Amino acid sequence: MAAQIISGKTLAARIKQRVAGEVAQLKEQGIHPCLAVMLVGDDPASQVYVRGKQNDCAECGIESRLVRLEASVTQAQVLEELGRLAADPSVHGVLVQLPLPAGIDEQAVIAAIPPEKDVDGFTPVNVGRMNIGLDCFLPCTPAGCIEMLRSTGLAIEGKQAVVVGRSNIVGKPAAALLLRENATVTVCHSRTKDLARVCAGADILVAAIGRAKFITGDMIKPGAVVIDVGINRGADGKLCGDVDFDAAAEKAAFITPVPGGVGLMTRAMLLCNTVQAARMAAGR
Repeated sequence: MAAQIISGKTLAARIKQRVAGEVAQLKEQGIHPCLAVMLVGDDPASQVYVRGKQNDCAECGIESRLVRLEASVTQAQVLEELGRLAADPSVHGVLVQLPLPAGIDEQAVIAAIPPEKDVDGFTPVNVGRMNIGLDCFLPCTPAGCIEMLRSTGLAIEGKQAVVVGRSNIVGKPAAALLLRENATVTVCHSRTKDLARVCAGADILVAAIGRAKFITGDMIKPGAVVIDVGINRGADGKLCGDVDFDAAAEKAAFITPVPGGVGLMTRAMLLCNTVQAARMAAGR
């Protein structure tokens, strides 16, 4: 059995086309969606991610503003700049590119983003609202995972879902969103005993542990849907996920590739959140 590929490229293109139409309609009403991205320091990977987000915005007609700060900046200066973005009515979405340089409290910075402009879905208010089932900006990567699952046409409700990884950015919110879809969810982590057995019982397996090819073929249930969130460099220097793709694809019904999978959907969901923020700011 060869797994069907869940193409992030195809799904993201579809979403971006829809977003571009929504942006055009908003502009006709005098609303110009704007995303401000704060980049602190000169981390090469962060610069690549930010350029990708800027290109996405340009494709959809969303204004993007880049706020660059030196790595030597103080936390007070970061918070001051965030205050300016928070008070600017022309800015609808605010995103702080992570990681931040040493010495800056990441949680304090995230908490300073107004919830109504928190298009990453990371602030305590939005995380809390998500966990109790209220409307909010959903974190982009987990939201993208759910869209990829839905695209298979298979039901999520009632399925055994296993999330490998418990980060605040992916693992925990992915589990929360799967619960909202009425899956039965198990969250695994570094202290989980007999991890292979737990994974092998999953109808839906979300791998977000950050270790190259950590999930092997014997950990995949025949017919499972595998969502690989990891982006790593393999021993050969090539990009790979947390899942041994070739081995998993022999047993899974559906699987996401790396690259070309969840990462593209993360960026697409950010665009959706930005448009929604603009609409909310205009009372639409």
